Amino acid sequence: MFLDARHVADGTLIEADVCIIGAGMAGLTIALEFNRRGIRSLVLESGGFRPDDRTRDLYRGYSNGIPYLFADGCRSRFLGGSSNCWGGWCRPMQEHDFEVRPWVPNSGWPFSLSELPPFYPRAHGILHLGPERYDTAFWTDAIGRHDTRQFPLSGTRIADAASQFSPPVRMGRTYRRELRDSKTVTVCLHANVVDIDTEPNARTVTGIHVRTLSGRSMRAVARTFVLATGGIENARLLLTSNRVARAGLGNAHDLVGRYFMDHPRVTSGTVVFNNAWQRHKLYDHKFHYQNDTVAAHGTRVAAQFHTTLAAQREEGLLNSQAWFASVFPGENTPAADALIRFKHRLQGKEKQGFSVTGDLLTLAGSPLNSLGFIAARLFQPSALIKRVTMQAIVEPTPDPMSRVTLSDQRDELGMPRVRVDWRLDEQVKRTFDRTFALLAAELERIGVATVVLDPPIEGRDWPASFEREGSWHHMGTTRMHDSPRHGVVDRNCLVHGMTNLYIAGSSVFPTAGANYPSITLVALALRLADRLVCELREPEARMTPPGPARESIPLARLREPS
Repeated sequence: MFLDARHVADGTLIEADVCIIGAGMAGLTIALEFNRRGIRSLVLESGGFRPDDRTRDLYRGYSNGIPYLFADGCRSRFLGGSSNCWGGWCRPMQEHDFEVRPWVPNSGWPFSLSELPPFYPRAHGILHLGPERYDTAFWTDAIGRHDTRQFPLSGTRIADAASQFSPPVRMGRTYRRELRDSKTVTVCLHANVVDIDTEPNARTVTGIHVRTLSGRSMRAVARTFVLATGGIENARLLLTSNRVARAGLGNAHDLVGRYFMDHPRVTSGTVVFNNAWQRHKLYDHKFHYQNDTVAAHGTRVAAQFHTTLAAQREEGLLNSQAWFASVFPGENTPAADALIRFKHRLQGKEKQGFSVTGDLLTLAGSPLNSLGFIAARLFQPSALIKRVTMQAIVEPTPDPMSRVTLSDQRDELGMPRVRVDWRLDEQVKRTFDRTFALLAAELERIGVATVVLDPPIEGRDWPASFEREGSWHHMGTTRMHDSPRHGVVDRNCLVHGMTNLYIAGSSVFPTAGANYPSITLVALALRLADRLVCELREPEARMTPPGPARESIPLARLREPS
C-alpha cells in the first residue's frame, strides 16, 4: 500500500513491526522479502514516484577534498533510489576482497565470501539476471560470435571476468504493483526522516520523526528499524540524531562517516589493435554496454580485465579492473555534455546550474558534434572510431580521513547539509599506473594490440580524464567490523551498542573491491531480511514496539499517478 505523507493528518502516529528508512535498492529488497513473508512493515521514502527539484535539493552538499560531484546525477531521491540512475552492471566481489591483505590498510570483512553465495540466486531474481556464471568462457561459448572471442590471456598477471547487465531493474517501477497490492507493507512517500529517537541510554530506538516539505509532521514507531538511505545519507542521519548521544548514534568511537569510498575512474593510453582483433565488442564498453549482440541466455554481458591476486600481492596493489573505450566523433564536447544532461533529465538526474534553453543553444551551435555523438551512441559504427583508449576503476584504500561530516549550512527541512571529504592516496595512483602497464604488456605479449601509455599518475595531480563523479558507488561510512572500535555495525549489520537499529546498503562495506556493488548490496540486504524475519516471528509478547500501546491509525490508499 502507498501513502502520501503530505495528505496524512499532522501529528499522525504510525506503527509497524519494522520500519525501513529509505526505498532504494537495499530498502526495497528488504521490504519485498517482508511482503512475501507477511511481516508488517513501514517504508519511509523522501521522494514520490517521480523526481522533483525540492526533494532533489535535499541531497546537495559540499565537497571538501578531491573535487567531487556526489549529488546531482549520482543519486535519485524518489521511489527506487539509486536504482533509477543505475547502469545495471553486476558481478560479485572476489574472494580476496573479503580477506585481510597486509598491503591494504584496514582491509578485511568479519566474514568470508562463503557467507554470501546462498543469497546470490535470490539477488539474481530480484535484479533479473541470468545464470550465476561470471567466467568469460561460459559466455563467449554461448554467444558464438567472432567479434566476442575471449582474449588468450595467460592469467598470471592479468585475467578477465564477465559481468552481467540487469535490464536495469528500476526498483520503484518494477515492483510498484507488488508494493501497491501488499497487505502488510506500507510505503509512505514524501516522508523525510529528520531525527531518530532513542531511550536515554541511546541503546534502543523508540521512534522516528518525519517531516514533509509541505510542513506536516508525523512519527513512526516499531520494534525494529533499518536505515537504508545510501552511503552518504546513512551517515548524515546518524550524525544529526544527536539529542541523546551528542556525537550521533553509533558514533561512540568517532567512526560514523569515516572510511568513505567510491571507485575512482581514469581513462589512459592509446590502443592499436592488430588486424585479427579489430572491431572487437566483448571488452569495449562503447560496444558491449546493454548490447543485444553481446548476449546469451537472455542476458546481456560484458567482460573486463583485472589484475590477479598474485600481481596485487607481489606489487602491493589494490584491486582493479579495466576495459577499452572507443572514442567517437562528438565525444567530450559541450554538445555531448548537453545531450547527456537531456538524458539525465528524463531519468530524474538533472544537474544544478544548467538550463534547457542553454543546452538547446549548445546543440544548435554544434550540429556535427551533436549528430556524431547521437549516431555513435545509437549505432556504434566501427568506421567512425577515432581511437581506442583504456579505462579503469581502482579499489579505494579504506582511509578514516576520507569522510562525510556535517556542514554549518542547512537544507529546507533544517537538516545540516553534508561535507564529503573524498581522499585517494598514492597507492590508488600506483595501482592505476600498474594496471594500465600490466594490461598493455599482456596485450602486446599475446599479439592483440600495441599500446602507447600516458605518463604515470603517481606523484602527480589527477589527470583531466579523472571522473569527478567517481563511479556513483558511495560506500564505507558505517563500515562493518566485529569490534566497535573499528566499525559502526557488527557482522549482522546491527549498530554496535544498540539493540534494534540495523543498517542496509553499501555503507557497511569495509572494503570496496573493484567490482560493482549492487549485487553484493542486494545479497547483504537479503541476508539481513532473513535474520530480521526470524527475530520478528518470535512470540507476540516480544513484538510489541517500545512505549505504551496505542490504537492503530487507519491509513488511506494513495491513488497512483497516471
